[in-house]
Amino acid sequence: MQEKYHPQEIEQEAQQYWKETAAFKSVEVSSKPKYYCLSMFPYPSGKLHMGHVRNYTIGDVLSRYRRMQGYNVLQPMGWDAFGLPAENAAMQNNVPPAQWTYDNIAYMREQLKSLGLSIDWSRELATCNPDYYRWNQWLFLRMLEKGLAYQTTGTVNWDPVDQTVLANEQVIDGCGWRTGAPVEKREIPMYYMKITAYADELLEALNTLDGWPERVKTMQANWIGKSYGVDITFPADAASGTPHAVKVFTTRADTLLGATYVAVAAEHPIALHAAKNNPTLDAFIQECKQGATKEADLAVQEKKGMDTGLFVIHPLNGEKLPIWIANYVLMGYGEGAVMAVPAHDERDFAFATQYSLPIRAVIKASDCDLEVPLKEAFVAYGVTFDSGVFSGLEFQAAVDAIAAALKQKGLGEKRVQYRLRDWGISRQRYWGCPIPLIHCQTCGVVPVPDDQLPVVLPENLVPDGSGNPLAKTPAFYECTCPQCGQPARRETDTMDTFVDSSWYYIRYACPDQDKAMTDERANYWLPADQYIGGIEHAILHLLYSRFWSKVMRDLGLLTLDEPFTNLLTQGMVLNEIFFRKTDHGRITYFNPTEVDIQFDEQGKRCGAILQADNQPVESGGIGTMSKSKNNGVDPQKLVTQYGADTARLFMMFASPPTQTLEWADTGVDGAFRFLKRLWKQVYTHLQQGMVQADTTQHHAYSFELKSLRFQLHQTITKVSDDLERRHTFNTAIAAIMELMNNLSAAPAADPASRNLMQEALENIVLLLSPIVPHICHALWQELKPGTQLLDQPWPQADASALIQDEIKLIVQVNGKLRGQIYIAKDANRTAIEDIALNNAHVKKHVDGQVIKKIVVVPNRLVNIVI
Repeated sequence: MQEKYHPQEIEQEAQQYWKETAAFKSVEVSSKPKYYCLSMFPYPSGKLHMGHVRNYTIGDVLSRYRRMQGYNVLQPMGWDAFGLPAENAAMQNNVPPAQWTYDNIAYMREQLKSLGLSIDWSRELATCNPDYYRWNQWLFLRMLEKGLAYQTTGTVNWDPVDQTVLANEQVIDGCGWRTGAPVEKREIPMYYMKITAYADELLEALNTLDGWPERVKTMQANWIGKSYGVDITFPADAASGTPHAVKVFTTRADTLLGATYVAVAAEHPIALHAAKNNPTLDAFIQECKQGATKEADLAVQEKKGMDTGLFVIHPLNGEKLPIWIANYVLMGYGEGAVMAVPAHDERDFAFATQYSLPIRAVIKASDCDLEVPLKEAFVAYGVTFDSGVFSGLEFQAAVDAIAAALKQKGLGEKRVQYRLRDWGISRQRYWGCPIPLIHCQTCGVVPVPDDQLPVVLPENLVPDGSGNPLAKTPAFYECTCPQCGQPARRETDTMDTFVDSSWYYIRYACPDQDKAMTDERANYWLPADQYIGGIEHAILHLLYSRFWSKVMRDLGLLTLDEPFTNLLTQGMVLNEIFFRKTDHGRITYFNPTEVDIQFDEQGKRCGAILQADNQPVESGGIGTMSKSKNNGVDPQKLVTQYGADTARLFMMFASPPTQTLEWADTGVDGAFRFLKRLWKQVYTHLQQGMVQADTTQHHAYSFELKSLRFQLHQTITKVSDDLERRHTFNTAIAAIMELMNNLSAAPAADPASRNLMQEALENIVLLLSPIVPHICHALWQELKPGTQLLDQPWPQADASALIQDEIKLIVQVNGKLRGQIYIAKDANRTAIEDIALNNAHVKKHVDGQVIKKIVVVPNRLVNIVI
């Protein structure tokens, strides 16, 4: 065994052995229980960052641990390869997104392999491969046949200069990120998947997901947003020219008598009707179209509105209520209209106050009256008043009575509603899975026949930002109608990339199946036993995956109900963000390694400059490592300098996996020193000759050796629990480090000590092997020649070692250490005092002195006061 620890050489040899023996290739035929460990696959952005290292090391630790426990393990890897970042990079570098993507995949694959992950690379997939997205298209057509996919109009962000649809994150202060042009909201044809058809099941099944964090389940439940309310119709006031009634849905029908106006979205038919001969109103509608399209953005934007001059009739009291256009109402939510009750809704209160609209209170607390005029909206549940025959009722009684009265008049009834909306999958972009439909002037919209799938995306196009390149490529969109044979046009929209990631975990089970989307192997491996990924995917990705798997189940492709049994949401790795912002609002981000921090004369930070031009950059504070913010730390330098095991150990020791971790490389040297110490301890032990550990000898051990063996097996118990139940790898590592410290101080020459050292080192290598597999692979071969670490089971604690029949107490005289004694664990106080007083080292400090008292601290010490 070489004396020095050389990680590069050791890691290369271990990885070569794993490759030659196909050590991590998964098989379906096994007598072992299966364990499917899945980490969210990466976007091939170009380079890994330390957040990736953390995520995939967590999965690898669990996979290796389960393999040692006797499980048949699957740990696959692939690439979430479609999407907007590739198009942006293509525009910057003037290369096709395909070339950029495949080059990045090749580089990142080698980075992942350098980490020593126990991945079955034979199952690798990339979502931009036609063999994969063919089945996106096939299932979309099955969903179309079942009514689970459909086309309707949807609202999008439109850049009028680039003539393209923008994602929400590409809209900066209401303007396009590239052009700076004011963004418009447009209604265009869109394809949707009917996730709302599964709303109840998606909600109710959350109760079965015992292995999921409660936080994630709550987030999903809130997103689905099942609510009980009342549909209410406000009849049109024909005298004012209102063309038809306005329908709203409300969960607070108890406040109906407090409604003082109705607000509609800018795209609502009544708003468009009112603007026909009103240029001022039309201009306001156009302004609203440039506003936010997300509820979160609406909550913080300035509330604006305009009176249409039209009215509706209150369904119960017959009053005329004005119809306002309000920028906080979206056409895509509900009916695109709300009944406004300013006294009992914060948003309506602010709007009514701004435009001097009536505020009528009809709900109060049961034990006191409201102070009028209101200083703020009273939004709590309470008792109705000033509501005619409905006064004096508590919430549910008021809702029931008002709903019954509306139903009798044919103007409303109770209904269950969901916040969840159908999933819009259309993207007017190039780098994505083509939607397999053909537009024929004679036959209409025609599905591409199954035998013509996949519709292959051309990989040689370079987007320039001015619209979808597919719409400008006749070789792609010109085709023949499969029904009538006449010239037709292929659909140029592509699918949302969430489609790609909604079923990749299923395809890992059967990636070579070219005749069907799945086969029996999927039912063997699924559901995934452990899923690992960031909390930022708690809603959309996880919800879409659950929906997708249920659709496949109902189509007979799977037998599962839920795709992921256990979910671990690892904390993000954080780093500082640096950027510059142009006058047009476009932001350029700079990696922290390219930036120098400036300090004033007092050593206080006063700014930052870019190394390339010595000009200032702004700090965006601490944020999640990401390609988009360019604040990732490339692990390659760390791996090259210290080795993959050091990187893995450092990331697992820095904090519990579910907590966020602010990046700092100050602990890397410490992790490296620990591995060097481990190597040296094995080397020093083996220099004295080989030892065949005999675990039956421990009965003859000295007290010190028994105590060390007790700690060894106590550590085995703790590390097993930390990996199995708690997933706290940092505390597992800390326990092993403490054991190593105590072992280093143990005697090493006599046979009993060497026997214990062999047993301890073997178990330490086994315990550490899921975390630092390369060095453990090498050390095991030295400790147990002729055997392989991968063949070893997980260590089990010796129950007899955990039973202490003796304990050590230190003995003090007047508080000063004078000796130590060994006593039976169940010794009484009299026996302890007698043994302490007869200890040779203690007697010479006590003899001839008057003993005032003896203090015994159980399991710790004896203090003799003279």
